[in-house]
Amino acid sequence: MDLSRHLVAAWFSPSLTPLSVLLAPAALAFRATTIVRRALYRRGLFRIERLPVPVIVIGNITVGGSGKTPLTIALASELAHRGWRPGIVSRGYRATSRAPRAVGVDDDPDVVGDEPLLLARTGLPVWIGADRPAAARALLAAHPDCDLIIADDGLQHYALARDIEIAVIDASRGLGNGLPLPAGPLREPAARLGAVDAIVHLGGRGDSKREFAMTLVGERFLRVNDSAVSADAALFRSGEVHAIAGIGDPARFFAQLAALGIAAHCHPFPDHHRYVAADLALPGATAILMTEKDAVKCKGFADDRCWGLPVRATVEPTLLALVERGLRGCKAA
Repeated sequence: MDLSRHLVAAWFSPSLTPLSVLLAPAALAFRATTIVRRALYRRGLFRIERLPVPVIVIGNITVGGSGKTPLTIALASELAHRGWRPGIVSRGYRATSRAPRAVGVDDDPDVVGDEPLLLARTGLPVWIGADRPAAARALLAAHPDCDLIIADDGLQHYALARDIEIAVIDASRGLGNGLPLPAGPLREPAARLGAVDAIVHLGGRGDSKREFAMTLVGERFLRVNDSAVSADAALFRSGEVHAIAGIGDPARFFAQLAALGIAAHCHPFPDHHRYVAADLALPGATAILMTEKDAVKCKGFADDRCWGLPVRATVEPTLLALVERGLRGCKAA
């Protein structure tokens, strides 16, 4: 088990581990830094840029995947269906390109990142950049018809002013041991959740006022090297089936396969893992199943055994109503 897996195991352990205790001094320093940094932005000592259109930020206060990108896709698509013209900005985690640039569906995931490629499949304008305000400005310049910006994974990027904040929490993992990085998974104190406009619980319950439930649904697989070919889960309920996952919580994907009746040999990888052909060298495998996020990185060397599982987020209509009320309030102001 590598260091990253040791850390994740400690963060989400039901009891405090020696590793978390060892890292506690560094965690105190990290928490102090985050509190001071946010205070400097709130007092105007660090520059905050406001765009000419409303901004929705979707993020979390923990490290790792919690369903932010599927929620961004669902929210952007639904708002577009309702007549809004959203553009999407993202950091493009682990992308080699740091300057603002547009993302197309055929771009290299090593250049633009894996999640922006999924966002681009919406058909909406998607731009990435280490400087999110600059990426948003570039998007608006290229698409002046856009009337709102959605920032995927930007809760801690305070340089970009926001009108609506949505925090996503994986209900199965919660906030882990409740400690800041690196002793725990928290990017910001848990109290930060009190300041957001909405909290979305992946796989959990909502109260339809400020907290909402979200589920990820997907049952049909697409062949990685030819997305025109699809298959039902029943095809993979026999044979020597393997599954790989390089997401924040690989166990979530493996559990989803089990719920579909698929008994797979599971191979977890770190989040945003950069796959190579050797990762798919699984002798005897009749099928290799993976998430859609993994599939975009394996497309160049995947064979016919490789299948990706697209998922879509389903959210409560009351969340969309809350967002639209907030957007209309911005336009009226």
